Amino acid sequence: MSNLYSRALALLGICLCIISPSALAETGEINLTHSVVGYIAIFLFVIAYIVVMLEEKLHLRKSKPVLVAAGIIWMLIGWVYTQAGLPHESEAAFRHTLLEYAELLLFLLVAMTYINALEERRLFDVLRAWMVRKGFKLRTLFWLTGILAFFISSFANNLTTAMLMCAVILKVAGDDSRFISLCCINVVVASNAGGSFSPFGDITTLMVWQAGLVDFHEFLALFVPSLVNYGIPALIMSFFVANRKPGTVNEEVELKRGALRILSLFVLTIITAVLCHLVLNLPPVLGMMTGLGYLQFFGYFLRRTLPGSLARKRARAERAGDSRALERLGGVIPFDVFSKVARAEWDTLLFFYGVVMCVGGLGYMGYLAMLSDTLYSSWDPTYANVFLGLMSSVVDNIPVMFAVLSMEPDMSHGQWLLITLTAGVGGSLLSVGSAAGVALMGQARGHYTFAGHLKWAPVIALGYVGSIVTHMWINAHLF
Repeated sequence: MSNLYSRALALLGICLCIISPSALAETGEINLTHSVVGYIAIFLFVIAYIVVMLEEKLHLRKSKPVLVAAGIIWMLIGWVYTQAGLPHESEAAFRHTLLEYAELLLFLLVAMTYINALEERRLFDVLRAWMVRKGFKLRTLFWLTGILAFFISSFANNLTTAMLMCAVILKVAGDDSRFISLCCINVVVASNAGGSFSPFGDITTLMVWQAGLVDFHEFLALFVPSLVNYGIPALIMSFFVANRKPGTVNEEVELKRGALRILSLFVLTIITAVLCHLVLNLPPVLGMMTGLGYLQFFGYFLRRTLPGSLARKRARAERAGDSRALERLGGVIPFDVFSKVARAEWDTLLFFYGVVMCVGGLGYMGYLAMLSDTLYSSWDPTYANVFLGLMSSVVDNIPVMFAVLSMEPDMSHGQWLLITLTAGVGGSLLSVGSAAGVALMGQARGHYTFAGHLKWAPVIALGYVGSIVTHMWINAHLF
């Protein structure tokens, strides 16, 4: 039995090491693009991504398949390099890829913590209640939710923004399925477009900024193209929205203590991160982690001063005879920073890990160099970047952008901004092309569907083309 096991292991080793004659490069990297290992890795990645795209049908979180695929891909790489007597090279490559992910993880974790803190302090609830209470007409509400989604998503992630606006839509629309569908499509497009002109708006823009390819202020060059991307489909769809007034819904929401001060600390955190990058030439994540310290100190202040604050509010409520206020005060929970960290979108962050490690592994095998030769050597960079943007409507924009960054194609500043734009807004073409679209299909189930979104894809495509043309026109000096 042991002899059989040894033979099987040897056979496996031979199969895993079948590589092309020129596989061992001068750099010590092994080209595995035409090997059994490479084919297995590509197969695993494709299967994992098919499972990810079927998330809504399978009810399986998207992080699970890519985590497993990433682990197996790097184990295969480790096996080959160990057999070739180069174990330290594969270890160094893995650590390098892991470091890239770790910087982005900590950055996103702090941003998500602040957003969760603002949500818990009911800042977004107050905004929603204000819109509902005003009793806007449906067409006004269509434009208002879209415009707010466009601007809010420039500093909050598009998932949180889209879900906030969808809650408003569902609150006032009742059973008007047509209006809900149009508004959800509008919000998805607006959220993705708004995240494209700010490093804080989307993971892809953050990746480009942290890579040092585009400075913080230079993202504003994409503001007008992003606005065009949202504005064209919104304008056309608005003609199909009934200009009537929905039933009035009254909702009273009060900000929790410290909400506006937490918002100010979030702004200060962003400023700290930008200054670390621009002035000190240090990674922006340093400023973000410092900002997490700001929030922790403020959380300590809120907990220590809570008893006195409750006593004062309770005395005022008793004098006014406000029983509802007294009941509300009795349910106050002390602010806890770590509970906000726990509520971060961990499935998204783990999915991000799996994607980065999968793409990093495939790149180390040589596939990204091959893809770069095909796209950026054989094609004009403009066509390549537009094509990759279209791909992000099917494949998530995170692996698309990480692959481009790993390829390091020789492109002008305008082209780097173009791929940032197309990767950010390309996901709007299909409802499954972005986290915002997938989330809203669940939140507005039965109203906002894949088929309903697909019906408006030609209109959204007009915005996609319009944003590209606008960028190439107004930013022509960058090409």
